[in-house]
Amino acid sequence: MAAIESPVFNHQTVYVVDLDKSTAFYKDVMNLTQIDEPFKDGMHSWFRTGPHNQLHVVSGAEKKEAHDINIHIAFKVASLTDFMKHLDELKIKYGNVQGQQGISQARPDGINQIYFQDPDGYWLEVNDDKF
Repeated sequence: MAAIESPVFNHQTVYVVDLDKSTAFYKDVMNLTQIDEPFKDGMHSWFRTGPHNQLHVVSGAEKKEAHDINIHIAFKVASLTDFMKHLDELKIKYGNVQGQQGISQARPDGINQIYFQDPDGYWLEVNDDKF
């Protein structure tokens, strides 16, 4: 059997109740760049999350669902302190994985992180990984 290349991550999708609210969140809170999406049906917003990675926000969910913090989307930032100040200005609640509000924590590898939720309850991690 011939060796095949490992798959490369392409995109993540979140299924949301209110597309406008979620689009604003990912633009204004996460500072992601919105990109063109091919559907043009008013049910999709796409965002650039890396050189060749995207977040697809798709409307149509009938209700918000509970999500476990262990299932999350992680982003890195140059300065976690500055990002936390940004969240504070927007009155977005965040904390560590144990649920202690307003503070970050260091993972065993030394990377500092915080967690918070988007309008539909999807968990996001933001960290200061230098990779």
